[in-house]
Amino acid sequence: MPLTLMYITNNPEIAMIAQKNGVNRIFIDMEYIGKEKRQPNMDTVKNHHTVEDIKNIRGVINESEILVRVNPIHNESKKEIDDVINAKADIIMLPMWKTKDDVEKFLSFVNGRAKTMLLLETAEAAECLDEVLELAGIDEVHIGLNDLSLSLHKKFLFEPLADGTVDTITRKLKNKNITFGFGGFGRIGSGDLPAEKIVAEHYRLGSDIAILSRSFCNYEKTESFSNIEKIFEEGIKSLRQYEDSLKNEDDSFFAQNHFELQQIVSRITGGIL
Repeated sequence: MPLTLMYITNNPEIAMIAQKNGVNRIFIDMEYIGKEKRQPNMDTVKNHHTVEDIKNIRGVINESEILVRVNPIHNESKKEIDDVINAKADIIMLPMWKTKDDVEKFLSFVNGRAKTMLLLETAEAAECLDEVLELAGIDEVHIGLNDLSLSLHKKFLFEPLADGTVDTITRKLKNKNITFGFGGFGRIGSGDLPAEKIVAEHYRLGSDIAILSRSFCNYEKTESFSNIEKIFEEGIKSLRQYEDSLKNEDDSFFAQNHFELQQIVSRITGGIL
């Protein structure tokens, strides 16, 4: 099966373009609590989308799902999650959880009214994953490489993919038959760590879900909607063609790809894995 693709936007016109060209999930990002403190002075996306954005996107989307990242568990989590569900989100993502108790509260607040996705992005979450996976009601897990790499004191967000951390986590998820994804990537043929290397890692590990990163289409810096449409059309076509080619590859190809990815990551970080 091809990867389920997610793209972050609260712009209805961009959401329609993404849906038209094969993006499976429109990602509304309501998380803001603690984000600036974790990622000070970093060139990362810090959105503050709202419930109204969910409603606006719901009004124009009829094929893609709507995924909403809420805030980490806090005093108003139940109300926030109720509001998100009432706005007709399909999937709710919990970020920055660190304990089984965090996840239990989240699952109880959702209470089966939407799909649930845990965003695993802390060393503490990786540490308690075994006991968390004993809980009922977890539909999916996404491994957030950016904050996970920060939590593990890494220099580069793809180090956990290169050093075996993601392998260990995904092995546990597969043993529990939990659908999962990790990280994000830009267009095929682009990036300091080429997108195709990352896509092949998704296939090696048995991942189902990926985020199309800001580098795939930074619509805020793109001059016109026609250019945005062209980027999505050509970019996703190229990605799907590359995915088709991976279906014919054997284990030796994926092992070699992983080795090459490790070498690139080591070169970028100036270290030895």
